[in-house]
Amino acid sequence: MKLLYTGKTKNVYALENGNCLLKFKDDCTGKDGVFDPGENSVGLTIDGVGDVNLRMSIYFFEKINAAGIRTHYVSADLANTTMEVLPAKVFGHGLEVICRYKAVGSFIRRYGDYIEEGADLPAYVETTFKNDEKGDPLVTKDALVALGVMTEEQYDDIKLMTQQITKIVADDLKEKGLVLYDIKFEYGYDPEGKVMLIDEIASGNMRVYKDGKYIDPMTLSELFFAK
Repeated sequence: MKLLYTGKTKNVYALENGNCLLKFKDDCTGKDGVFDPGENSVGLTIDGVGDVNLRMSIYFFEKINAAGIRTHYVSADLANTTMEVLPAKVFGHGLEVICRYKAVGSFIRRYGDYIEEGADLPAYVETTFKNDEKGDPLVTKDALVALGVMTEEQYDDIKLMTQQITKIVADDLKEKGLVLYDIKFEYGYDPEGKVMLIDEIASGNMRVYKDGKYIDPMTLSELFFAK
């Protein structure tokens, strides 16, 4: 297999059939040995993180595919901690899409003069460019179109898909007594320009609470798969 990209938590390889293979690693983003999904560099290694991130991704990708929403997911191999995916181009140099049900985190830091922390939001969708040096700056629909990063139709598809996928995740978590506050996704597009959900859907990409208390990603993974 040809190595295409070495990421913080996954490596990407090219397969002979034209698809790609994601190899999940036990490396985690963090600082000073403390796990923090919001950090932009690898800070520690935790045995089994790659496995549980892959398991959660499989679980949700299969649900999302079954709902008729396009994703890059094809299949997975838990024994080797790998996931086969359809090839996709990213938007620009990388774009993150966040859906917010509650006003917390960077949202409240920006708009705290206008809303109380923890207030409900109507499945609010925002987009940010992946750029560590510039702190992942916010970018509007108009800017994305004007910059040639995507078309208006692609943006509208991303917004709708994000709200649909977030509801699938939130409803599932609710059944387990967990409340989703916000979640982060990544999207790409195929040669025809059709949008698809890419990357992973793991505990480190979502902010979840239980009985009013924040659940860290490692604990969330344990609760999610608890029988």
